[in-house]
Amino acid sequence: MKPRTLLSVGAAAAAAVTAAHAAPVLSTYGPLRNRLLPRLAGTGRPDHVALTFDDGPDPFSTPNFLALLDAHDVRATFFLLGSMAARSPALVREIADAGHEIAVHGWAHRPLLLRGPRATHQDLRRARDTVGDLTGTAPRWFRPPYGVMSTAAHLSARRLGLTPVLWTSWGEDWTSRATPDSVHRTVTADLYGGGTVLLHDSDCTSFPAAWRSALGALPHLLDHCAAHGWQVGPLRDHGVAERS
Repeated sequence: MKPRTLLSVGAAAAAAVTAAHAAPVLSTYGPLRNRLLPRLAGTGRPDHVALTFDDGPDPFSTPNFLALLDAHDVRATFFLLGSMAARSPALVREIADAGHEIAVHGWAHRPLLLRGPRATHQDLRRARDTVGDLTGTAPRWFRPPYGVMSTAAHLSARRLGLTPVLWTSWGEDWTSRATPDSVHRTVTADLYGGGTVLLHDSDCTSFPAAWRSALGALPHLLDHCAAHGWQVGPLRDHGVAERS
């Protein structure tokens, strides 16, 4: 085979590998995911809404969410960054002791699409082991940073006993313009029974103090769910099938 032909074949093979690695990124598009991939979107029981938080634990902000949820007798699922959990082990245990479910958001908040299979697996394993050691319970769920999956992320999650789950509705509570009213409107515009809500209990990857918009919206969101007859709770009670 001629060198030019070999180069062409090599380039085509590399392109195919890249395309295969990036193919799951299509699930980032919410309407498509909710319609075609309900399990990955976190669609569960029609009488239940799963409440989830990303990017913690943060000793400055997370306790405010814990206090509010306790006052409303509501439990949620917290997708923790391993790097944040390692800095605040006592807070991780506090979240678990309060009855909330702890899940994995990776070790570092970096796009997995830009990481290879080995780095992806190491990131997820490090986060899973850190969270599991701190709580004494192996986490069940995994949500990738930015909600962007890759083939390597799917394979690594399966090998590590984690089930990927994204969301059906979010509050866009990470921006500088977010307010409690805007977060509530954005969440409820797409919310339905069986949906999974994404909010943030930390601003470690968001605009400073953006978490206050989510905290301010939360009581109104809980009232909205109650008015529709939807129970609010963690993913473990949501009826989402494990393993994708």
